[in-house]
Parts: sequence; C-alpha cells; structure tokens
Amino acid sequence: MHKSNKPIAGYHLLMILSSVDGEFAPEEGMLVQQYLADEFPFKMNLDNELETIALLQPEEWKDHFEFHARCFLDDSTEDERVKFAEFAKSLIKADNIVTDEEHTFYKLLKNLWNLN
Repeated sequence: MHKSNKPIAGYHLLMILSSVDGEFAPEEGMLVQQYLADEFPFKMNLDNELETIALLQPEEWKDHFEFHARCFLDDSTEDERVKFAEFAKSLIKADNIVTDEEHTFYKLLKNLWNLN
C-alpha cells in the first residue's frame, strides 16, 4: 500500500469509522462531506479511494485503519490530530448511537496517536 497524504488518510479513517457498525448513516455522510469540503477546496476525484475502501473485507479494516492513521500521523501536527480526533468523535456520535466497533476504532486511533 502506498503512503497517503494527510487529507486522503483522513478520508479513509472517516469512511472506516462510519462503516464499522455496518451502517453508513446519512448524518455520517454529511460530516464526511464537510471534511472533504474543508480538506479539498478544489474538485477531487476520490473514486479510486472509495473503491479501495469498498472492497475491504471487515477483517481487513483494522490493518487498513492503522496504516492510514500512521500516514496521517506522519503528515500532521499534534493540534491537527487532536482536532481530527474530535471530528471523528462527532462522526461516530452523528447517528446518536456509538457501537462497540466504532468505539474500538476510535480508541485505536487515539492510542496510535498517543492522545490519551
């Protein structure tokens, strides 16, 4: 897998976070769109990224998530990671249900970034 830049890595992280509970809620989709608008002020074709994520099997999510968390870590400041983690928390709460899977991946992100 090729290293991703920070915005692409963030997209992968958010898409996995929003999918690990087996449902991509409309409220989560709106937050992902907000992230894309903030991170990509120009038109960006993310079809290949979405296809990569869509083809992942659930047992591959954790490794893929960890890889992109490390990519994001490499290209970000601590302040950017704290803000992203807060945004990720709002994403998993967007549908008013935080599943064990979402919480596990969120905690994994915070642990990988030493944000405890």
